[in-house]
Amino acid sequence: MFTIAVIGASGLLGRALVRELGTRAGWRVVPTAHRRVQGEMAALDVRDAAAVASFVDRLRPDAIVIAAAERRPDVCERDPIAARALNVDAVRAIASAARQCGAWVLSISTDYVFDGSAPPYRIDDRPAPLNAYGLSKLDGERALAQSTELGCVLRLPLLYGPVLDWAESAVTSLAPAVVASQAPGASPAPMDAWATRYPTYTPDVAYVIRGMLELHAKGQAVCGIAQWSGDEPMTKFEIASRIARALAIDARLEPQTTSGEGTPRPRDCHLDSSRLEALGIGRRTPFDVAIAEVLSTWPTPAPSLR
Repeated sequence: MFTIAVIGASGLLGRALVRELGTRAGWRVVPTAHRRVQGEMAALDVRDAAAVASFVDRLRPDAIVIAAAERRPDVCERDPIAARALNVDAVRAIASAARQCGAWVLSISTDYVFDGSAPPYRIDDRPAPLNAYGLSKLDGERALAQSTELGCVLRLPLLYGPVLDWAESAVTSLAPAVVASQAPGASPAPMDAWATRYPTYTPDVAYVIRGMLELHAKGQAVCGIAQWSGDEPMTKFEIASRIARALAIDARLEPQTTSGEGTPRPRDCHLDSSRLEALGIGRRTPFDVAIAEVLSTWPTPAPSLR
């Protein structure tokens, strides 16, 4: 039995991963969560190194996927110590425990390790994060490399997928404002048209991770750094326009051509995915198809949800 621990299984990516891996015969998937523990999930606070070591020692997994993180740049900026506890210290504790039982570790990182000035970024390009979030994830990458030789960092861009609430993804969080903008007398909804993003569907990422796990199960573990990204460039203004089209509403949107973010963000940090593509790993669902599917599972978002 090939055993996989999914750390942070209650989050946006973790849920997609548990669903995808659960379809693979002969694999045992053990999901963990901290606050939103449901069903067969094991309760685990990854900030507690002793609890992590005990969990890994009991389970003796073949692989661990770390999907738990503080991913909100503004939160990381306000409380970098708390962010580093999740994005750096927890990665080190999990990787150190995994080394003791020979488990392969996959840690999720971000395109925000780059400054966005010279895309596309290859896996060996020099990182230069602009904010506390990017720096914490870069330090998490280094913590993994220092703690185990049997580990891989998977850098990902802006994620979206089936959500528990609109705010769970920076893509779906635009939907309430898009809907509100069509109301009589409503002001146009301002949308960033400065930064280019590559929204990436979490079921596709889960499929990619499954492919990486299958290689590890064959004794061909991918180690070091890998990257995966959607291939459709768009600003938040363009994302919002596509959401409006999927909802079949006449939204009034106003493009903002200068960055209005309080926390510095890169303008375009497109990730090169060629390492995984060369291994025959990958899947990209067209954005319009995926966002329509996501939106179809929820009632039209009310303006009051903004």
